[in-house]
Amino acid sequence: MKSTDKTITLAHGNGGKAMHELIEKMFLPALDNRFLAAMLDSALLPASGRGLAFTTDSYVVQPLFFPGGDIGRLAVSGTVNDLAVSGARPKYLSAAFVIEDGFLLQDLAAVVRSMKIAADEAGAAIVTGDTKVVPRGKADGLFVNTSGVGICEFETALSPLAVRPGDRVVVSGTLGDHAAAIMKARGEFPLSFSIESDCRPLSGVILGTLERFPPPAVRVMRDPTRGGLATTLVEFARTAKRSIEVDEDSLPVRDEVRALCELTGYDPLYLANEGKFVLVCAEEAAGEIVSYLGSRPESKDAAVIGTVTDDPLNRVYLQTRAGGTRIVDMLVADMLPRIC
Repeated sequence: MKSTDKTITLAHGNGGKAMHELIEKMFLPALDNRFLAAMLDSALLPASGRGLAFTTDSYVVQPLFFPGGDIGRLAVSGTVNDLAVSGARPKYLSAAFVIEDGFLLQDLAAVVRSMKIAADEAGAAIVTGDTKVVPRGKADGLFVNTSGVGICEFETALSPLAVRPGDRVVVSGTLGDHAAAIMKARGEFPLSFSIESDCRPLSGVILGTLERFPPPAVRVMRDPTRGGLATTLVEFARTAKRSIEVDEDSLPVRDEVRALCELTGYDPLYLANEGKFVLVCAEEAAGEIVSYLGSRPESKDAAVIGTVTDDPLNRVYLQTRAGGTRIVDMLVADMLPRIC
C-alpha cells in the first residue's frame, strides 16, 4: 500500500503484491497475535490432545456455475484443502450465504447439493451457518463464506521455516485448469477446446502423502489458488529466506491451457488452481513422493519442478526453455479477478 492509496481496488484481492501489502500493513498490525502472524493457510491452535487448525475463506467467483464445479463445490474444497495442507484432518465446516433478492431457488439448491457432496468426499460435516439476503444489485447473485476446523495429525508443524538448500519442489498436477475453465465459462475468448475446473477436496491424497512421508520429510505444503504457483513459491522463498530454481520444461501444463496462455499472454505460473497442491520435501524423498502421487487419480500428473538453493536474495528463478533465467515475482495488477 502506498501512502497515496485511498481506496481498495480489485488488485487487493488477487493474491499478489497488493493483497500481501494490505495484509502486512493494515490487518497484521491492527489484529496482532502469534497465530495470525504465522501467516499459514490455517491457524494452528493449542488444544487438549492434538492441536486444532482453523481457517476461513469467502467465495465470489463469477460465473457461479462453470465446467467441473460451482461456487458451492469450490467453497468446500478450498476450506478443506487449506486445512489439509496444514497437516490437519478436516472435520467441521460452517457455511454462510449472502444471497441477492431474486436469486433462483433451484440454483441455490444446486449449490447446496454440491457443498454436501464435496463435504462427504472430504469426510467433513457442515455443522453451522448463516443466511443473509440483500437487495437486487448488491451481491451479484450469491457470495459464500466457509470456515473449517480440523484435527492436527502430526507433531511437527509444516512450515516454510523448515525448508533447506537441496530440497525439491513438487507440484501435484497440471497448472491453471481452474482459471482456464472460468475463462471458458465467461466466454471472454474464442475458445473451442473443452476443459474442466480441477476444484475438488484433496484431504485424502494430502494426508495420505503426509502419513507416508511425515514431517520433516515433507517440509511445507500449500494449495496454489489465487496468484497461482508463482505466488506460492515466492511466499515460500521469502519466509524460508532461501531461493528456488524452477525448470520450465518440468511444469505440467495441459495443451489446452498452454494454448490459452499463448492466445491471451497469460502465464500458467500465475493461473489459479483449486485442486492442486505444491510441497517442498527433502531431496531423498522426492522420487518416492512423486511415485506415490502418480498412483492416485487426483495427482497422476505430479512432477518435481524445482530445487531450493542457498542464494541469499530469497528469490524464485525460472530456467526457461530458451536457456535463459528470469526472476518470478508476485503480480501487482489483477490478471483474472473473481476467480474464486
